[in-house]
Amino acid sequence: MLIPREKYIERGVQIGTKIVTKEMKSYIYKQRGELKFINIEATDERIRVAAKILSKYNKIAVVASRVYAIPAAQKFCEIIGAKAILGRFKPGTFTNPSLEDFYEPEVVLVADPRVERQALIEATKMGIPSVALVDTDNTFKYLDYVVPCNNKGKKSLPLIFYLLAREILKYRNEIKSDSEFNHSIEEFELKEEEEGPEKEGEHEVME
Repeated sequence: MLIPREKYIERGVQIGTKIVTKEMKSYIYKQRGELKFINIEATDERIRVAAKILSKYNKIAVVASRVYAIPAAQKFCEIIGAKAILGRFKPGTFTNPSLEDFYEPEVVLVADPRVERQALIEATKMGIPSVALVDTDNTFKYLDYVVPCNNKGKKSLPLIFYLLAREILKYRNEIKSDSEFNHSIEEFELKEEEEGPEKEGEHEVME
């Protein structure tokens, strides 16, 4: 595995929601009460493949709207050289060349396909492939590749983006081993002084 199984569990990567879509059923390995749990082995393998896919592109756009996703996505973009589109996604960003914020990516990575739906609609319209972090309540509409995981958690998102960044650099041959990745998971976390009104389990979208 890319990281010890215990680290995934410690950061709640396996914790889903009470809702499970038909697309996500194959990634569920158990249920406790109404809460669904995601298969960590599937998460690990799909992070590996997602990193391989993303490593082939030069112009990557990362769209993240939720409070806990923003710092993780921002650090990820800094490390691999991607375009960070944070907070509310402005309609036309991928389709309207007259917009000041217009950008033509080769591939799009979204932190939550439900919240970042507009970005996915535009990417599909423009023929841009997409990769998404998907929780148990997500559908796969407009998606080309998915990474099943807790895509809302304060602790899980930093780990997912950390692993994606590390693996992309390895696939690009910018580093040879994990030990050469000179970043910590904590660098991808929301700092205490940046904490807003969102609490664990609440999923505010930043404007």
